[in-house]
Amino acid sequence: MKSMHSIDLETVEMTLDIMKYAINRISNTSPELSKPKKEEELLKLVGETVTEKGIGGEEAFRLFKDVLVKAAVPVDHPRHLAFVPAAPTRAAILFDLVTSAASIHGAYWMTGGGGIFCENQAMKWLVSLTGLPENSFGVFTSGGTAANLSAMIAAREYWRTLDNHNKGLKALVITSMGAHSSVKSMAKVIDADIITVDDHEEHKLTGEALQNTISTLSEFDRKRLFAVVATGGTTNAGIIDELDHIAEICKTEKLWFHVDAAYGGGALAAPSVRSLFKGIEQADSITIDPHKWMFSPYDCGAVIYKNMELARNAHSQKGSYLDIFKDEGAQGFNPSDYQIQLTRRLRGLPLWYSLAMHGTKKYTEAIERGLSLAQNAAKQIKQMPHVELIREPGLSCVLFKRIGWTPEDYRDWTYKNHDEGFALVTPTKWITNSTNETCARFCFINPDTTEKDIEDILKTML
Repeated sequence: MKSMHSIDLETVEMTLDIMKYAINRISNTSPELSKPKKEEELLKLVGETVTEKGIGGEEAFRLFKDVLVKAAVPVDHPRHLAFVPAAPTRAAILFDLVTSAASIHGAYWMTGGGGIFCENQAMKWLVSLTGLPENSFGVFTSGGTAANLSAMIAAREYWRTLDNHNKGLKALVITSMGAHSSVKSMAKVIDADIITVDDHEEHKLTGEALQNTISTLSEFDRKRLFAVVATGGTTNAGIIDELDHIAEICKTEKLWFHVDAAYGGGALAAPSVRSLFKGIEQADSITIDPHKWMFSPYDCGAVIYKNMELARNAHSQKGSYLDIFKDEGAQGFNPSDYQIQLTRRLRGLPLWYSLAMHGTKKYTEAIERGLSLAQNAAKQIKQMPHVELIREPGLSCVLFKRIGWTPEDYRDWTYKNHDEGFALVTPTKWITNSTNETCARFCFINPDTTEKDIEDILKTML
C-alpha cells in the first residue's frame, strides 16, 4: 500500500500545480476582492472534504482554488482599507514557502540554530528601532495577542518575586480605553483585574490621567497594581499614548511599563513620525506585529524585553525530555524561553529574507507611503462637500463621516462596495462631544494603494 509520505508521479504533478498557483497569486498585483459565503452554502458547493478514503490531491486543490479561496478576503488588495490589513512583500511570501518546506522546529537552537540566527538578525533591527538599551532583545510570536500575553506573564512573575505576599494577590493592570481588545483578553487569561483610563479630550492615556488614577486607588489595589499597558498607535485611530510621561510615572511608582505597538510599531522606522514615540525607549517590554506594517505574512508578531532574564525566568519550560536543550553542546538562543509557546515555526524568517533582499531603507519608504496616503485622504475629504474629517490622521488611520448618514447607511455602503468587488472599507465608532457616532475608517498599509483609489472610494458615498 502506498504511503502518504512517498514520492511518486502524482506527488510531483501536485507539487507543480501548487507552485504554479502560488507563482500566479504572488504575481497578481490586484487580486479579486472576494467575499465569504455561509457555511451551509460552501458545504453544498464542495461537500464533505475529509473522508475515510480521501478525495485525492487534484480534487481537493481544485475545490480550494475554484471555490474556497474565493470565499475569503485577500488582505493585500490595494483597496482593502478595513481593520488593519496587510501587504506582505513578494520576497516574504516566497520565503514563507521556504520556511514550511525547510521543516525546521524553531523552539531551540539545537534544532533550529541556522533559522533562529536569521530571525535574530531581523530582531536586531526591530530592537534598534525602539531605542531600548543594549542587551534588550526579543522573540517572534504568533501575533500581538501572544506577545502582549507573554510580556504580561513576565511582568506578573517579576512582580511576584518582589514580595512573597504578591503571590496571593489578584494582580491589577492599568491601560487606556483605546487599548486593543487583546489587552483586555490577556488580563482575563492571567486572571488579573484591569482598569481603563482615558483623557476624554485627547482620547489617549496621558501621564496626568494615569497619575490621578493611581492616586485614587485604595491601599489594597495599589499593592496589587503591577503594570501599565500603553498603546503605540491604537487600532481604531492610530493614537499614541503619552509614552514619555507614562514611563516617568512607572519608574517612580515601580511599575512594569509595557507598550503595545502591534499596529503602530512599524512607524518607528518612519523619520516623519518617530518623535511621536518618545518614551518607548524606557519600556520594559514592547509588542510589534511585523505581519501588519512591516510587510510579513501572517502570523508574525514580536515581543521585545528590556531585561531578557526576567522573561526567561517566567517562560523557560522544564521537563526531562527538554534537558538536552540546556546542555552545553546545544547552547544558543532558545526562543521558547521568552514567550508562551514551546512548539513554534520560524515566523521571523520571511521578514529576515525580505529585509536581507531589499534593505531597511525600502521598508522606511513603504511605511512613509502609508503615512502619506493618510494625509492625502484627509486632504481629499476636506475638499469634498459630502464628507467630513472627524480628526486629523493618526499614523495611517483616517476617521471621517458621510454627512447625514445613519449607521445603517454605512453598513449598506460597506456591503455594496464589497459585493461589487470594488473595496472593503468598514465603519467604526467614535465619541465626539460625548456622542458615540458611527463613521467610516481608512487604514493604509499597502504602498500599492493609490490616491485615485481614495478618490474613487469617497465618490461611492455620493
